[in-house]
Amino acid sequence: MKKLYGVIGDPIAHSMSPVMINDLFDLYGIDATYMPFHVSSDGLEAAVNGLKALGVVGFNVTVPHKTEIMPFLDEIDPMAKAIGAVNTVVNKDGRMIGYNTDGRGYVRGLKEEISSLTGQTVLMIGAGGAARGIYFSMAEAGVERIDICNRTPSKATELMRTCPFPVKTEVFDIKKAEELLPQYDLLIQTTLIGMAPKIEGTPLSLKGLKPDSFVSDIIYNPLETKFLREASSAGARTQNGIEMFVYQGALAFEIWTGIFPDTERMRENVLKQLGGFSC
Repeated sequence: MKKLYGVIGDPIAHSMSPVMINDLFDLYGIDATYMPFHVSSDGLEAAVNGLKALGVVGFNVTVPHKTEIMPFLDEIDPMAKAIGAVNTVVNKDGRMIGYNTDGRGYVRGLKEEISSLTGQTVLMIGAGGAARGIYFSMAEAGVERIDICNRTPSKATELMRTCPFPVKTEVFDIKKAEELLPQYDLLIQTTLIGMAPKIEGTPLSLKGLKPDSFVSDIIYNPLETKFLREASSAGARTQNGIEMFVYQGALAFEIWTGIFPDTERMRENVLKQLGGFSC
């Protein structure tokens, strides 16, 4: 009997996950299908119960349900609980268990470009939901220092105080971070500033950026944000959000099947879809 997997969200029609995951099922000879399910916020609990009743083996969770779904699950992985968000659910013997692969996916993707994160001086821009997963996962990976800048410093301070892993952190507003920019080896842009259709925005000025630094932006539409273009022009190496998207999906696939998939194949599928994708 064909196994059923899926992704829930609102909206969901634009999701690239079905093509990416169904291709992996074909690649590994798994008799399964992955489907998008449009679920509104007021129907979330009923949807979780319905997916359980249907015997869905696993599903992804995207906006706006990553936090709201947590009370409706039977168990939550400690990292997901600390982050306060779930993006992957597995049905284990009728128990819905929630995980978060976003932050760990980001770290795995980053390690494709930076072999060792220890000793890096890191500035993270933003303190929202994406930042939380990345910050916790970077700390879990052993990064010694991650400073945070945010337009609302108190939000960044709250993020720092709730991290379950030891990491040195200072919190700055945007202006102060711009002054200190020359000291950082790695910049991580976690906000939605610069995402289509408002592609001309940047979160801060890159004047003073170290020419040999590495600049990462979790946005992948457009593939190169204005922020990354400016960083590249200043001599920095850059990475967009494709790697995070691919690796969070790969880790979810591993949770469901026990197989860590071909990430290069996944990346190629995503890039093909983005060729005709408009947000």
